[in-house]
Amino acid sequence: MDYYKEINYDEELANQIREKEGLQGIYRYWKPFAGYAVERVLSEYGNCVIDFGAGDSVYENDQLFKWVQQVLEPYINVVLILSSPDLEESIQILNERNSGIVSNGFDLNEHFIKHHSNYDLAKFVVYTKGKLPEETGDEILKIVKL
Repeated sequence: MDYYKEINYDEELANQIREKEGLQGIYRYWKPFAGYAVERVLSEYGNCVIDFGAGDSVYENDQLFKWVQQVLEPYINVVLILSSPDLEESIQILNERNSGIVSNGFDLNEHFIKHHSNYDLAKFVVYTKGKLPEETGDEILKIVKL
């Protein structure tokens, strides 16, 4: 959240939004901060693996999405990691892992997995179902350009 604070993230306002509007409201509030954080992380760290979560790769606002897309454009190794090529199965697996994240009918796992942003930003997709973490890591190392 330190990056968020650089552009005036307001914790009190965030808490008010969360109380009043729930998950969907706080999610909307976070989006511009997430885009900025992606840019800042990439500007500060090099020659490493950066693990962005779905909240940092899904953008409903076209202008914000295009900004993040431009920020990621020079990076040739943007990998989307999913459980399965079957999106419904990926949602089911993720829900089993984190007990699902649903608020007022808004299923965050489903939203993240089905949203186009992940696929439009990624240069490669790797599926983990039936693989050990080491096997997934080896697969990623085979496809990325060093």
